Amino acid sequence: MSTDLDDYTIIREGEAEILMHAKNEVFFNKTQVNNRDMSIAVLRTFISRRKQEYEALLSKRNKSAPTALDKKVPLSDIEDKLADSDMNIEKSNEQGIEEKFNDDPCTTSEDPVKIEGKVRGELKPPRVLEALSASGLRALRYAREVKGIGHVVALDNDKGAVEACRRNIKFNGSVACSKVESHLSDARVYMLTHPKEFDVVDLDPYGSPSVFLDSAVQSVVDGGMLMCTATDMAVLCGGTGEVCYSKYGSYPLKGKYCHEMALRILLACIESHANRYKRYIVLVLSVQMDFYVRVFVRVYSSASAMKNTPLKLSYVYQCTGCDSFHLQPLGRTVSKNTSVRYLPGFAPIVPQECSDCGKKFNMGGPIWSAPIHDQDWVTNILADVKSMKDCYPAYERISAVLTTISEELPDVPLFLSLHNLCGTVKCTSPSAVIFRSAVINAGYRISGTHVNPLGLKSDAPMDVIWDVMRCWVKNHPVKTQPADQPGSVILAKEPILQANFARAVASLSKAQAKKVARFLPNPERHWGPKLRAGRQITSKHISLLGEDAVNGCLNDQDSERDAKRQKTEKSDDDDAIAEP
Repeated sequence: MSTDLDDYTIIREGEAEILMHAKNEVFFNKTQVNNRDMSIAVLRTFISRRKQEYEALLSKRNKSAPTALDKKVPLSDIEDKLADSDMNIEKSNEQGIEEKFNDDPCTTSEDPVKIEGKVRGELKPPRVLEALSASGLRALRYAREVKGIGHVVALDNDKGAVEACRRNIKFNGSVACSKVESHLSDARVYMLTHPKEFDVVDLDPYGSPSVFLDSAVQSVVDGGMLMCTATDMAVLCGGTGEVCYSKYGSYPLKGKYCHEMALRILLACIESHANRYKRYIVLVLSVQMDFYVRVFVRVYSSASAMKNTPLKLSYVYQCTGCDSFHLQPLGRTVSKNTSVRYLPGFAPIVPQECSDCGKKFNMGGPIWSAPIHDQDWVTNILADVKSMKDCYPAYERISAVLTTISEELPDVPLFLSLHNLCGTVKCTSPSAVIFRSAVINAGYRISGTHVNPLGLKSDAPMDVIWDVMRCWVKNHPVKTQPADQPGSVILAKEPILQANFARAVASLSKAQAKKVARFLPNPERHWGPKLRAGRQITSKHISLLGEDAVNGCLNDQDSERDAKRQKTEKSDDDDAIAEP
């Protein structure tokens, strides 16, 4: 190789190595190691699941073949019917296991399946498209670390990035050269000209993925995986709601749950693009980490299943005075005998003024209000990560996130902040364990959330939550506040529910009881998004903004706040464990 290595720094991550020039010519973000590790973990589980589903499909077809033979139907007719079914199988529901796989030019490394003495229905290794590859590190890690990968196509519309990617492919040896190819192309055009060709499509742009979604949902095969990252969190979290609406078709709300709402806005946007082509998505995993959100969904085609989309979407009403929020579903169904009618959702879900504090509501959405994780997948991914911990450079972080996700209530959209509740009524905060116990003793479920160390998901209605707070304030009196304050209006009402604050067995999750890490601090200073390729930090920037500002002091401030929250949460857990 003619490359002068003196001009480059070798960066190793996992089993892949890339050459990075001293100048910021090609974008590389060290922080995204968490993202890449999580993607590899999901991809490994996807390949395993894909094979299991395929074998189950073949087994189902095998069982039907002898029945036909018993009726003396010619074998050739049976084979023709099975061959036809290979082309016409359609997903009828989210839990179905029947999938169709497009023909693939890759050679297979798996043993062919034999049916009635003939080879048919060979499962090809999955093809992966990394739509925005930059240095190619992600594509190289997929090829070198994920067993069973057939072919990885790395795209970029920047000549320098494509040259760097091809240089890195050669630098990683024969395995990378045989499995990874790099192309100079606009990702949107490439995906549109390769419909239903890739088993996995990975979108990780610098900023919003919205312009790529329409072509991405067309490029994935039925049952394939779409991985998508959004880093424009200021837009998704309500900083500029009008911009969010123009990009994602949804209006965000500012609140403690804004990062989870960002996840749900992205999912609703992907579903909207998929519906335009009689397709729909099935959730696997959705995470908010560092400065971005990342979702993993499977894409299927079905005109009938697509009709269920309005049942998965809701508008959000957020009270301007207190922490109350309510969800308004877009649609509903009415069943009569075997027929199902799809109708608009009943409205309004809330009155003009909040029944708790008397203030007005802000309305946001629509957002994805169905579950954002498949808990069975999460369990399998976490088990795989733990069994191969040495293969993941960011093992500690991704295992902590997956552990917290595995204990979330899957069917409860958004969450409450205990500190916000206490701030509304101006009282001292109960420990998380005490508050959880009161909710559990009232007959409801409650859990934490991976998005916020102090967030609490519960299926208890808001009037129950406020009754718990009223009972807490009776035992821990507060100073008199002006009568028109939201907290004063809430406390003026007598609680209907008499809360029981005795510690409940389920008030601590398994991870908390075992003191398993769930929220980890950033591994180093200035851990966050980096400059775009081609940009450099100059002495002029440092003199104008100061070194801390240039290097990301905001990230450090966020880290300090997170550390304080984690310390508070840890003290709550320790107190609960020590309690007799």
